[in-house]
Amino acid sequence: MQEKDYEELLQKYKAKIKEEFGEEAALSQDSKVQQKVSSKEYSEFKSELFPGHYSLYEKACNFSDKILQLKNDPKKNEQLQKNLDLCHLNVKPSGVNSLAILVALVFIIIGGVGGFAISLLLAGEGGSPSLFLPIFFLFVGLLLIPAMQKIPEFMANTWRMKASNQMVQSVFYLVTYMRHTSNLERAIEFAADHLEPPLSLDFRKILWDIETQKYSNITEAAETFLQIWKEWDKDFVESFHLIESSLYESSEDRRLALLDKSLEVILNGTYENMLHYAHELKSPMTMLHMLGIILPVLGLVILPLVVSFMGDTSNPFTTTVYIALLYNFALPAAVFYLGKNILSKRPAGYGSADISEKPELKSFRNVKINMGKLVTLSFNPLLLSLVILIVGLAIGFSPIILHAFGAKDFAFNDSGSLKMLEYVCSTDNLNCKEEEKFGPYGLGASMLSLMVILGLGLAVGLFFKLRAKNVIEIRNRTKELEEEFASALFQLGNRLGDGLPAEIAFAKVAETMRGTTSGDFFSLAERNITKLGMGLEQAIFDSKVGALVYFPSEVIQSSMKVLSDSIKKGPRIAAQALLSMSRYIKEIRQVEERLKDLMADVISSMKSQIQFLTPSIAGIVIGITSMISAILTRLSGQLACFSKGGGEFAGTAALDMFGLGVPTFYFQVVVGIYIIQIVYILTVLSNGIENGVDKLGERFELGKNMIRSTILYCALAGLVMLLFNLFATTVMSTSFATC
Repeated sequence: MQEKDYEELLQKYKAKIKEEFGEEAALSQDSKVQQKVSSKEYSEFKSELFPGHYSLYEKACNFSDKILQLKNDPKKNEQLQKNLDLCHLNVKPSGVNSLAILVALVFIIIGGVGGFAISLLLAGEGGSPSLFLPIFFLFVGLLLIPAMQKIPEFMANTWRMKASNQMVQSVFYLVTYMRHTSNLERAIEFAADHLEPPLSLDFRKILWDIETQKYSNITEAAETFLQIWKEWDKDFVESFHLIESSLYESSEDRRLALLDKSLEVILNGTYENMLHYAHELKSPMTMLHMLGIILPVLGLVILPLVVSFMGDTSNPFTTTVYIALLYNFALPAAVFYLGKNILSKRPAGYGSADISEKPELKSFRNVKINMGKLVTLSFNPLLLSLVILIVGLAIGFSPIILHAFGAKDFAFNDSGSLKMLEYVCSTDNLNCKEEEKFGPYGLGASMLSLMVILGLGLAVGLFFKLRAKNVIEIRNRTKELEEEFASALFQLGNRLGDGLPAEIAFAKVAETMRGTTSGDFFSLAERNITKLGMGLEQAIFDSKVGALVYFPSEVIQSSMKVLSDSIKKGPRIAAQALLSMSRYIKEIRQVEERLKDLMADVISSMKSQIQFLTPSIAGIVIGITSMISAILTRLSGQLACFSKGGGEFAGTAALDMFGLGVPTFYFQVVVGIYIIQIVYILTVLSNGIENGVDKLGERFELGKNMIRSTILYCALAGLVMLLFNLFATTVMSTSFATC
């Protein structure tokens, strides 16, 4: 129908309504025709599952675009728009650049003014403020502009990696459904129902584009979606095209052969891509290890010497701020950026769903304590973590708190060589007032500072571990079921192929596999059928007592959904569908195990760095640093004392060589926080390389690694610090007389 004919028909229709129902009805109908068609399902799905920080970024970009309204390079806009479209962000490229410039300007202004004010405060009366902080914030602000402009690229890479983990599963669901029902729309809808975001959102977008008449058929809508993946995952595109081709085959055997071929293509492609990635991973991981861990940690040995010779002799705390900016800001940001680049190149693989986001399992993220048979105490692990953090900080900062309340220095021994709260004057003013002293320099204070790191590390580690512990147990039990489910489906398919009804087939398989996880699943379903009088579908999918409630697996759920759909066409059709699914699951598991073998060397190396090497090296280095700092501080005090007494060093340049070193108390806190940051970044990186985007597994690994690494670091640092300081005290007491 031509557009002119359509308009004529529309006007006749409106005139007829006006004649029969009046002017108001005609205007109302006109507004309905003009109203934009939308899919409520897609809109609600996006609003519920779209990441919150994506929505916040979307609003910030649109707000910035209204303020600056910048014009961008058309070539850069094209690639930027691709990244925005991939993430489903309703943002213009100009909005991205506007936000980057606005954030950088605000950071430079606030940071520069604040940094200068801090410099004035640290300089004190009569002192000249340092320009280090204003220049630092200016430099970082300028770097923020290109970094903020790359946010859509990082978002797109994260979105792509999440979706890539679901590529094999998506083809599996499409092929599984298409085997018994050759309908691509229904197959895409089936896959969208069983996939996790973000690929489920992309599949719903395909259906939404057809509903809104953006495309006339499913092939055109799917082709637009595939254009995004041609550059990233050609195997997925080829598999999808093979699935589409099966629609046009008149022979049933050829149609099924194409479907089998599509799954084979993506499985082989996934293995080959991951093989290349594993080979190319060694060089960037070595660079990350050297630049992010080895060199910074070993640099801590010489840092006290540099601080003592070149530091601010009038205020060591100023130097501590500079070290903190380097170790707790610049270095972690650089390591995080390198790690993100490594992860962005990861090809399609496998990932586990975060089942803790399921409404029925959210309560398992809390800590549960059985108070009796009828009472269970449940609370958020954040409360326990906050208590541990507050206690750790209170004990760790007790030397500063005691000094603020006027507590005097006290020693562990009669000679006063091992002091608890050693606050000293600067070398420029040996007779300073109590409030002008710096510290604490004592060994006791240094040992107590470890409680700050122990409290912080345990608080973070326990929060992540307790948050994931209950849910990870459910997922591990579900994974056991998935591993043996291929065999269970094969047996169930054979029983159905013999002509047995599904209800009896369930009982037979449950009896055969008694004592296994699969046997428990089928026993639950069979019990619901025989004792509760449920039908097959209700026995499996019931929201309260269904078998799937205790085994929340998308693979199992989709298998049972295929069974319930295909059984309507007869037991033999259902048997063929289940036998095919059994073979598919087995092939996927085989490729998954081969991928784990490929990544085993890299992952084991990273885990040893996280759990042992990094905290061990840092703990030993802190002990050595504490000894060097104690010697240099005592040496600077002795030289200043000799100068005051008119000794042979008076008036010489040697007196100006040594300044007050940074107190080990502050130095250890800075380094300890850096270790926690590095353990966090490396854990996220190793989990991403091994499993892709797996938030549940990531949280559980963070909990284990953070607790283990923090305890190891604090134990080694405390032991080495104690031994080396005792040795240094003995040497200094025999080498220098009391001034």
